[in-house]
Amino acid sequence: MRRFNLRAAGLAVAAAGLVVAAAGCAAENGGTGGDAWCGKKIGFFGALSGPNAAIVLPSRDGAKLALKQYNDANADCKLEMVEFDSQGDGAQATTFANTVVGDADFLGVIGGAFSGESEATMETYQAASVTMISPSATRLDLTSKGFSVFHRVVGHDGTQSAAIAKYLADNDAKKVFIVDDGSAYGAGLTAELVKKLGDIPFEQDKVQEQQTQFDATVAKAVAAAPDFVFYGGYPREAAPLFRQLVQAGVTAQLLGADGLYDPALAENTEGAAEGAIITCPCLPADEAAGTFAADFEAEYGAAAGSYGAEGFDAMNVFIDVITGGASTREAVLAGVNAYDADGASKHIKFDSKGDVDPSVVVIWSYKVEGDGLVPVAPLSVQ
Repeated sequence: MRRFNLRAAGLAVAAAGLVVAAAGCAAENGGTGGDAWCGKKIGFFGALSGPNAAIVLPSRDGAKLALKQYNDANADCKLEMVEFDSQGDGAQATTFANTVVGDADFLGVIGGAFSGESEATMETYQAASVTMISPSATRLDLTSKGFSVFHRVVGHDGTQSAAIAKYLADNDAKKVFIVDDGSAYGAGLTAELVKKLGDIPFEQDKVQEQQTQFDATVAKAVAAAPDFVFYGGYPREAAPLFRQLVQAGVTAQLLGADGLYDPALAENTEGAAEGAIITCPCLPADEAAGTFAADFEAEYGAAAGSYGAEGFDAMNVFIDVITGGASTREAVLAGVNAYDADGASKHIKFDSKGDVDPSVVVIWSYKVEGDGLVPVAPLSVQ
């Protein structure tokens, strides 16, 4: 079964090349298919365990669902997804990248899930022409570093920061206290937000990844007396920070971006994050096109979380391109560059830098409520 139709004209794959080693590929899959892509691999790398895994697992599961749908309909010529648990660490992701590029059966990777690990591995994948498609790495400058292999099916932080700034203005923010964790993602998003605040007064502070005590930052927040506190980073640091802010008497509206899209945020903050607003360029599951939401829930027994539909789309781009005849890394890169089709999350077509069209990106707001996150509304970026 093909989820999408590939409209990538001009994939230069010679007919003779489609036959080479076909029998061996088919045998590897226990089938009788005669296509050169049988048995080829697609990697997935991101934080599959650890305190930030909840942000990544839905996109992993979305990718697995897309591949299962394809393999179930093509038992004689399957593809394989190999998972690499980087825990969001660039050094671990680089080790995995070397494993991928050293195995000629890998035709592409879905990832990185985070911006830092994406940046850390780009050069390795570029040297081997291994196409990257990230479902969730949003740092704006990832697509301006000159690496032609990097693509993402998600909107970047230029769009998300504009939506957050508009949200603050629309809610008559008098003063914003802004904190980031110094990571490639957190610092990048925060820098973009600061540029877009306009006349809204703000104060700013930085913390560090793996920090657990935030006395100095909390004292600054108390002194600033803001009506909004924005945090740019991941749940590992946000949870104790939010707890300590509330314990110190800070009553400001807590606000974060997609890095905090963790259904366990309320529990991990002992209720301190209740009512916090989280923005994300990811769709609520029931807003996705086609049967994605129902298929995901049927497969996993729960609704898709952050970037589930985007992970599904990333895998389907690879499936369409590879089963359209691209059985080499160079052909896959050409096919992804030329891809033009509807996905579950949005229409997928990459610009010359690897970004999707900003006009098809929708930023959603979610509220931390009870033991999870509930969608509120799409946010305007105008």
